[in-house]
Amino acid sequence: MLIVRDLGIEIGARRILTPVSFTVGNGEKVGLVGRNGAGKSTLLSVLLGHTPEHLRISGTVQHQGRVSHLPQEPVPGGLGVEPIGLSHVLSARGIDQLDADMQHARHALAADPTEETIERFTVLEEAFRERGGYEAESEVARLAAGLGLAEDLLLEDLNSLSGGQRRRVDLMRVLYEQPETMVLDEPTNHLDKAAKRWLFDELDRFRGTVLVISHDLPLLDKSIDRVLALRDGQLREYKGNYTKFREQEETRRLSEEKMAMHQGEQIDRMKTLADSMRGQTAARARLAKVLDRKVEKLEDNRVEVTKKEKKVTFRLPPAPRSGDVPMTVENVAVRYGSLTVLNDVNFITRRGDRIVIVGKNGAGKSSLLRCLAGTQTSQSGVVKFGANVTVGYFAQEHEQLDFSKDVLSHLDNATVVTEVQRRALLGAFGLKGSAAHQMPGTLSGGERAKLALAILAASDANLLLLDEPTNNLDPASVLALGEMMGQWTGTIVAVSHEREFVEAMRPTHAVLLPEEYFDLWRDDYMDLIERR
Repeated sequence: MLIVRDLGIEIGARRILTPVSFTVGNGEKVGLVGRNGAGKSTLLSVLLGHTPEHLRISGTVQHQGRVSHLPQEPVPGGLGVEPIGLSHVLSARGIDQLDADMQHARHALAADPTEETIERFTVLEEAFRERGGYEAESEVARLAAGLGLAEDLLLEDLNSLSGGQRRRVDLMRVLYEQPETMVLDEPTNHLDKAAKRWLFDELDRFRGTVLVISHDLPLLDKSIDRVLALRDGQLREYKGNYTKFREQEETRRLSEEKMAMHQGEQIDRMKTLADSMRGQTAARARLAKVLDRKVEKLEDNRVEVTKKEKKVTFRLPPAPRSGDVPMTVENVAVRYGSLTVLNDVNFITRRGDRIVIVGKNGAGKSSLLRCLAGTQTSQSGVVKFGANVTVGYFAQEHEQLDFSKDVLSHLDNATVVTEVQRRALLGAFGLKGSAAHQMPGTLSGGERAKLALAILAASDANLLLLDEPTNNLDPASVLALGEMMGQWTGTIVAVSHEREFVEAMRPTHAVLLPEEYFDLWRDDYMDLIERR
């Protein structure tokens, strides 16, 4: 349960949240919605008790019961005793630490069975039992099966897992903890259709409180019963699911328009009548002044009509012309220790191709893209670039961002020269005003994605390598990104699980993994996008 009283949030000269009070009660399923940059992630951090120095906070937030948080980005190495998935999951109840302590106590007991060592082992073993340690294996297996994660991956180093695999481990940890309140930030990132359905069912069965940020509309429709909508610093509350919220929002807007029109007509009538009375008798002049005061009062209380959200549009500059064959991939293989991820990948790009790499999580999609971008070395094979090729790389975890530099400084070496031009470019991707002087660490996941896109737009690249570019973007931005890529004249190789983006991009070819097969794009490949 969350109890919020008069909470206000400011960053620099920008008000993210006008003071507001609300409660998320026991058992409620609440969706927090808003466009990228509206301040959802900032609000979430404050609700969780994280108050970065760059924020000015007023009001109070109270928690009742245990709160478990699924962050947008994973904690490097996890939170367990060991940097493996199983330890990370078990740490949600402290079982990993108890198990390690029991091992030490067992050895101490075997070496010297005193009353003290017996007591120590007994206490630890009882705590282990109470927290469900002996049932942990079956519970973890159920969660892994539901999310489509192979159990053996739970014994791998967390940093070796793909983005999709790590997302599943983090979700397992939150669900395994069984808290009173779950706070989920984009829980369906990287999940395939089957895993999403399973997650929806888990959230339906969960008897506690859920507060979720998600741009996955089916999740918001199926799994929530209340919406908190953040826009222009105002937080509004709506009963029902996401579809009901959109209907209520439109009804509200139309009602505001109707009332504003009626008020406008009243004001015009009174002004006309007052003007007609001026310069006549003293009595009529006094009546005109009375009407003037009524007009002023009406104007002071005039209804402000909520504006329709504008369609999002992004634009890349025309791609400089490259050679007919921008990139050739020959015999690329990738291994991690004894595990072979890619065996022998071969394909050739032609200028203007839009190629989608298709495969399940862990099939090697990101590994292949990193090899193409030159940020990872393959065990064998070669990637050749043609004449006049400039590569732009969008990394899944935004590794290309420098967290020691502000947003504007990321364009210092770009083709845009003046600060005005750089600000205009950032604004074109939704990073406006004071956002130019924020550090990447203070941006939301969606805003970081937009900064990475702005860097690509300023790079003069004509070959783009895109690794999950839609993660954390709102639906309007996902569509805008796909349309932009579909109209761009350069060459694109992309990894994406987002059907709307891929459809709007209008792919020409596919690289199928793990089959390592290069093919012309077929409509039935679209089903594989959602089954990852």
